[in-house]
Amino acid sequence: MSHRSNRFVRAVLAAAIVGAATSASAQTEIQWWHSMTGALNDRVNEFAKGFNESQKDYKVVPVYKGAYPESMAAAIAAFRAGNAPHILQVFEVGTATMMGAKGAILPVQQVMVEAGEKFDQKAYIPSVAGYYTTSKGQMLSFPFNSSTPVFYYNKDVFEKAGIDTSRAPATWPEVMAAAARIKTSGASQCAYTTGWPSWVHVENFSAWHNVPIATKENGMAGLDTVFQINTPLHVKHWSNLAEWSKKGYFSYAGRRNEAEAKFYSGECAMLTSSSAAQANINRNAKFKYGVAFMPYYADVAGAPQNSIIGGASLWTMAGKPKNDYKGVARFFTYLANPARQAEWHQRTGYLPITPAAYEITKSAGFYDKNPGTDVSVRQMLNKPPTANSKGLRFGSFVQIRDMFEEEFENMLAGKQDAKKALDNSVARGNEMLRRFQRTARE
Repeated sequence: MSHRSNRFVRAVLAAAIVGAATSASAQTEIQWWHSMTGALNDRVNEFAKGFNESQKDYKVVPVYKGAYPESMAAAIAAFRAGNAPHILQVFEVGTATMMGAKGAILPVQQVMVEAGEKFDQKAYIPSVAGYYTTSKGQMLSFPFNSSTPVFYYNKDVFEKAGIDTSRAPATWPEVMAAAARIKTSGASQCAYTTGWPSWVHVENFSAWHNVPIATKENGMAGLDTVFQINTPLHVKHWSNLAEWSKKGYFSYAGRRNEAEAKFYSGECAMLTSSSAAQANINRNAKFKYGVAFMPYYADVAGAPQNSIIGGASLWTMAGKPKNDYKGVARFFTYLANPARQAEWHQRTGYLPITPAAYEITKSAGFYDKNPGTDVSVRQMLNKPPTANSKGLRFGSFVQIRDMFEEEFENMLAGKQDAKKALDNSVARGNEMLRRFQRTARE
């Protein structure tokens, strides 16, 4: 090869390298901090990969930052330090706190409009959209993974204990009866457990029985809200849980979703936890299981009512270059695609947060082929929401939840009865609400 040819080859290679470097540097990274683990983490990575392959201008980088409380605290600290992510996944009880974080977030509606992306908040189920929308109608965060607690039961254990596997216990007394049967028969070492104790046994318990969690429409109608979870009904339920714990019918697993592993491993026969637990149950369980409505007390007028959502939404953090937000908006448009929403619902157990995603799933025969997968939707839509069951919005509720659960744990440990535990929860919770109220007015 001549020197001239060598020079030509080197020039071509150099141009290719420079071109590749220029192309790589032109791609804007969008940091997405999330709290998804296991099978759900896989789905999040698939979303990012699909979007990144669909265009060349932006690269979404999903980063697991711990459980919801940890990721939220990390993002707020990062914002103060000037290096917050573009997108932060925040669980629903962090909504009021994020709304109060002045200057730290950009409303999703604003982000989409300024980027020229189509965005119709009416496309979302009202009970979902309303959670993340101000009283003036502005949607603040992008609905992503909405769930609701449901009841799971191990059909193999039920059969072994001589319990009818064709129907789940519908009421709490029926749950107790099934737990006693499982315990005495030795069909399983653990009869019943629960994930997310406050979400299940305070927040959704109240909505499911159409009783208030607090005044002011559970905080949706004003910051001057006051907790009301120490009623005779709440005391009765917590007293039952304490009694069942002593008898070995109920096994406490922790404040988050630790109980889900106890169910899909076969250790516990019954579980109340997120509808989104189905992704990991399907991946890990070696037994037949059923999904049903949450139990209720039949002597409460109007029960069951409707459950309320959990899960999380995606918040856009402020302080990034303007062009970056075009990438954020394009990614949200990608996620909003009805077919992707339907696939997310079908593969995870999260709610179809748009009617379009629900219709796609229903028309495909998914619910007929997979019995129980529509339970979360039917439970949410069981009855039209009331002021007690349309949701909640409390400032500092991440910390308040910890207080409720600390009192719950003290009750289970025999340090106090249910009435004292709930009275303490109300007093401590109200103190935090007043502190948040004062801060929000400053």
